[in-house]
Amino acid sequence: MALSKKMQDALNDQIQREFYSAYLYLSMSAYCSAENLPGFTTWMRLQAQEEVGHAMRIYDYLDDRSARVVLQAVKQPPSRFKSPLDVVEGVKRHEEAVTASINELYALAQAENDYATQTFLHWFITEQVEEEKSTTQLAERLKMAGDNKSAVLLLDREVGSRTAVE
Repeated sequence: MALSKKMQDALNDQIQREFYSAYLYLSMSAYCSAENLPGFTTWMRLQAQEEVGHAMRIYDYLDDRSARVVLQAVKQPPSRFKSPLDVVEGVKRHEEAVTASINELYALAQAENDYATQTFLHWFITEQVEEEKSTTQLAERLKMAGDNKSAVLLLDREVGSRTAVE
């Protein structure tokens, strides 16, 4: 069964959202670098790489289903942030929005009885649970650190120990 035009369009829209996520996280990485927070810089760059991987996963799925990939323009992300907490809270809000869009894709696949796409989207649903958990924990830890620069620097060192795209 071929993908419906509506499903193809929705998956192409999601590719654009995933590339925007990568741009957003690169912008956040640049902010962290300018603030001399190498750990957060690394963490955000790895997040950006992960989002490109998500976009390519959808790209490949469309290709595997003989559907047309139509790349869309990626809007410019914000480049100014108030603090590392502002950055991480922005990531958390963004991941919640991505979760909502994945859920909408799944609902569309269900409505169309598109079982292959439902199965494909299970990986993304599980991934979003992990993304929301990790960003919530990081935001809560930054809130605990408050204005304590030593605590923020320790957290920066900890998040900088992430070495690969997960």
